[in-house]
Amino acid sequence: MLIITPDIRIPEQEIEETFIRASGPGGQNVNKVSTAVQVRFDVLGSPSLPDDVRERLLKIAANRITTDGVLVIEAKRYRTRERNRQDARERLARLIHRAVYPPKPRKRTKPTRASKLKRLEDKKHRSRIKRLRGNTD
Repeated sequence: MLIITPDIRIPEQEIEETFIRASGPGGQNVNKVSTAVQVRFDVLGSPSLPDDVRERLLKIAANRITTDGVLVIEAKRYRTRERNRQDARERLARLIHRAVYPPKPRKRTKPTRASKLKRLEDKKHRSRIKRLRGNTD
């Protein structure tokens, strides 16, 4: 069971793990042992996710989700199966946790009077510089 919050828990049956061969350094071990892990989680078909969390997760992880709505995470950072498995599950939990809380709405602000004056001063200064540049006759 993957616990995201006290209310959101993902059962083991919803997480599919496949072990694959990792690329990169590791000597003969890399060619013989499947240490990398690919975790698949069906975002669209999961009964464990509330609808609002599902929508945010689809936006947050859009480039990792297949056309079928399955989130795919590959972990091959470590040399052991168990560490890669743990890493993939932690990354999945972090992604879902990010989707739990809605983003704060941005508050529109106006430029301060001082920043407006500074901008105009800078424009005048730049104008003076360019005007002096042209009078070399």
